[in-house]
Amino acid sequence: MEKTLQDIKQTVVIEAQIQKVWEQVSTAEGIAAWFMPNDFLAQVGHEFHFQSPFGPSPCKVIEIQPPNRLSFSWDVEGWFVTFILKELGEKTEFTLIHGGWKQSDELIGKANEKASVIHDRMSGGWINIIGNLRKSLES
Repeated sequence: MEKTLQDIKQTVVIEAQIQKVWEQVSTAEGIAAWFMPNDFLAQVGHEFHFQSPFGPSPCKVIEIQPPNRLSFSWDVEGWFVTFILKELGEKTEFTLIHGGWKQSDELIGKANEKASVIHDRMSGGWINIIGNLRKSLES
């Protein structure tokens, strides 16, 4: 029996106040600065697109709790991404969860590769992307 892949979870402490981090992760301009070009709007139900290397990825905002939580569906594979922000005085703990993974041998359509390969690649990719977020806020 195939095993469903676990969520990708990355946490980092950012040297910035929670409101500054929230603005960087909850606006189209902010997200574009560290992730991908998009037409995001912080409104539950809003449908938007990331302009990914594989073409436009359809997304939909599914939860917003300013300044602590934001979730959206991502692409057509059943994925979701959640940003969780926790205030630590003058710093912010930022956690990203990328869930909704399929079984390890299932093919991911756009990439035409097994879910396990994409999962591993994205797990490493998120480390770099969150590093970009951190740099954009701490510079």
